[in-house]
Formats: sequence, structure tokens, C-alpha cells
Amino acid sequence: MTTILVIMRHSPRDCPALSESARKVTLEAGSKLGELTKKHGVKAVASWVSCYPPEHIAVSVYDAPTIEAFDNFLLEPVVAKYYAIQDKVEYKIAMTREEGLKLLQPS
Repeated sequence: MTTILVIMRHSPRDCPALSESARKVTLEAGSKLGELTKKHGVKAVASWVSCYPPEHIAVSVYDAPTIEAFDNFLLEPVVAKYYAIQDKVEYKIAMTREEGLKLLQPS
């Protein structure tokens, strides 16, 4: 499995707590998340949201069998629409600390 971190930032103006249109897109994506992750073999591990001023950040962790499977998940219209309302989205391939330490060990 490949672990992917998704870090999203939006402005206070576009916060789903304050913007009706952003709320609608967010609720729609949230209602389809389970179905779409299952369709692509992707697992939504966890998500966190921080709207504590001045930041508006959401972080999600996914496990995917391949990068291609995750890319196909991102191309689903409802998912793409949700990420499109964010000001900035970063995708990072990650590993656990234990996996990183294992890579540092001599072979």
C-alpha cells in the first residue's frame, strides 16, 4: 500500500462553515467518499480539520494500492469538484517512522 497525505488550505471566505456553496460541495463529497474509495480500492485512514484563526486547513491520510488507483479516485467528478474549491492542495507520499528507519539500516 502507498500512503498519501493530502493537505488542503482554503480562505475563511471559502470555509464550508461560512460559505453555503462550499458547504454544499463538501457535504456532497463527504456523502460519496465511502463509495468512491471502495470503488478504487483506496482507504480513507483519517482526516482532520483546523479552522482555528487564521488557518483553514484540512489534512487527510489515504492508503492506496497504487498511485494510479489514487489518481483515479481524484478524477471522480465529486472529488475533483471538492478539491477544486480549495485554494491549495498538496499531495505527499509518506511512510511511517518505522518504515523510514528501516530504509536507513544497512543491507
